[in-house]
Amino acid sequence: MINFGINKWGNNDFIVEDSLLKINHLSKPSFKKIIDKSIKDYNFSGPILLLFPHLIKKQIKELFNSFNKSIKEISYNGNFKAVFPLKVNQSSSFIKSLLDESIDYEYGFEVGSKPELILAMRFCRENRPIIINGFKDEELIKMVFLAKNIGHDITIVIEGLNELDSIIKIYKDSHYKDMPNIGFRIRLHSLGDGNWAKSSGIHSKFGLTSTEILEAVNILEKNGLLDILKMVHFHIGSQINTITPFKKAIREIGNIYAELRKIGATSLDCIDIGGGLNIEYSQHSNDIQKNYTITEFSNDVIYLIKEISNKKCVKDPDILIESGRFIASSHCVLVARTLELFSDDIKKRALNLKSQNPPLIEELNYLYNNITKNSAREYLHDSLDHMESLLTLFDLGYIDLQDRSNTEILVNLLVKKSIQLLKDKHYKELLSIKDMLQEKYLLNFSIFQSLPDLWAINQNFPIIPLDKLDEPPTRNASIFDITCDSDGEIEFDNTKPLYLHEVNLEDEDYYIGFFLVGAYQESLGAKHNLFAKPNSIVVEITENDFILKESKESNSINKILTDMDYDIDEFLSYFYNKISKLQKINNIEKKDFKNYVFDFLKTNSYLR
Repeated sequence: MINFGINKWGNNDFIVEDSLLKINHLSKPSFKKIIDKSIKDYNFSGPILLLFPHLIKKQIKELFNSFNKSIKEISYNGNFKAVFPLKVNQSSSFIKSLLDESIDYEYGFEVGSKPELILAMRFCRENRPIIINGFKDEELIKMVFLAKNIGHDITIVIEGLNELDSIIKIYKDSHYKDMPNIGFRIRLHSLGDGNWAKSSGIHSKFGLTSTEILEAVNILEKNGLLDILKMVHFHIGSQINTITPFKKAIREIGNIYAELRKIGATSLDCIDIGGGLNIEYSQHSNDIQKNYTITEFSNDVIYLIKEISNKKCVKDPDILIESGRFIASSHCVLVARTLELFSDDIKKRALNLKSQNPPLIEELNYLYNNITKNSAREYLHDSLDHMESLLTLFDLGYIDLQDRSNTEILVNLLVKKSIQLLKDKHYKELLSIKDMLQEKYLLNFSIFQSLPDLWAINQNFPIIPLDKLDEPPTRNASIFDITCDSDGEIEFDNTKPLYLHEVNLEDEDYYIGFFLVGAYQESLGAKHNLFAKPNSIVVEITENDFILKESKESNSINKILTDMDYDIDEFLSYFYNKISKLQKINNIEKKDFKNYVFDFLKTNSYLR
């Protein structure tokens, strides 16, 4: 049984049983069964996003339980709160599930734009926190005032002194009675690590320096508003790999919090520690991406803040976290069907030996016909040597294109036959021939649309077939998407190899799952080649089975073109006019063509 590193990245959410990948929850249905039912019930074409709300709840519960346990064990006197940063995933299916699964927790939203603020105001439950970060204009600030005055617990985090001036001006000029809470984003000296380290440190894009902090306190004090300063905030980057720089940042923010209280900001009672809580994406032991657990993370936060508060004789602040990746990543799985194996073209029937062949091709043919389990590795090495020699002969003009074709086919067939002969051998011995044959799997999806971080920042996502998991995967795999862009590929990497199965696509479907794609991918997905978002289905696992809910079909070509500001009626008029002028077909055939165009525009852009 091959589990594709589930023990490293799977967080006990998925299991392999009876050769199938399954959801490790209640009835434990297989992904294959869920996909088969989805296609049967909804006739979906193209990739499918499977959304599992129970995994959202599991992550929220783990986050709150870990921090509350640390608070209890360390005798900490503050409370723990959390917000979900809407930039991570704003899709309605996710937000509805998030609201349902977080009902028992003090869980709110973090926003960074005007549309996100409107979303938070509409869906955030009463008495749950809303934190607004990022740069703000007066329009946005006025909406924050409205949010406060209609009952939201909202904190506006100051990125610069000009924002504080605008807040005070609007307060004095308006009829609003209640001021929103104020938070200071602190520009720490502490640096994070990983792809997003630049969001921290003294030269980062956001936050107040020590001098600006003191000036902001003076501005609030002069206007009689120091009591609305409730929070200090920092963020040292997403996907924090190691705990050491984060602990340094906690010490820095803890001391800033204590110093602000000592100089008169006695209403200050919360530290927002930002996001960055890591999850493990790696399938390989040589590429583990984090060195801490959620328990270590929460213990360090609570212990270090408690230590500073005691030392400086200030109250323990509430702790608020903005982790989104930790909450959202695991709930979403992208599934795509394999359309083609490119090496399928290299088959025995394409072999076209001449009556008189070059000696090395005759030798390759002999090796192919006489290979045995005992001779497999030796014959493979011989065949590779022969192939190099034959390709050199072709470059020098001594053999022709048919000879070159026969060379490629015979070596390919030799590798396939050797894999079959060695399948009962030790798996590592079998994989030792992996470089002799690389298979290209063409999948019905777009990397740019569904896995933009893979293309943009080389983010790994766990990849695993949905079945055949009792068979050793023997093909070192490159995955191609259906875009016409050479970057639409997941290349085989010897340092992090992906092996998939040899399959006959004429007789069976072969589905590939991409895991931990619930954070950022839907928000960042690009319309490269005008491919739309995949089909999606919310899957509720029950005691005895599963229920498919809230299905959404991928946008039609009509909708995609409309979104790009094209007039579909004008398109139809153009095509209908052209078809009407065709001379060689009758009116019935013209009508069929028009109907075909009309129906074609109602389909989605993926292949059927």
